[in-house]
Amino acid sequence: MSGVTIQHDGRIYASYDNGMSRLLGQIATAEFSNASGLEKQGDNLYKSSQNSGEFNGIGVEVTAGGGYMTTGVLEMSNVDLSAEFTEMITTQRGFQANSRIITVSDTLLEELVNLKR
Repeated sequence: MSGVTIQHDGRIYASYDNGMSRLLGQIATAEFSNASGLEKQGDNLYKSSQNSGEFNGIGVEVTAGGGYMTTGVLEMSNVDLSAEFTEMITTQRGFQANSRIITVSDTLLEELVNLKR
């Protein structure tokens, strides 16, 4: 086998050194009654929920709804910027609060040392 190609309809072909090619399989997609109701599990993983409806276990051909696959392209980022910025701001505020506590305790200890003298 010298390579693998994926067609627009999701069919996976293996190409061989002797010029022959063979169908290995086909990529199927899951179909839900309400795809917007899928529950995000993290990164690019989703789970069915009561809002999305249940998956019947049978995949749907990619071209069934007029869709197609594109191979050899880059995917857009799946980072949730608002969540990441919120987490960054929360971490910064926590760091600021901790540094102020250290400053206040240092000042109190300095006053205690001065009172002892």
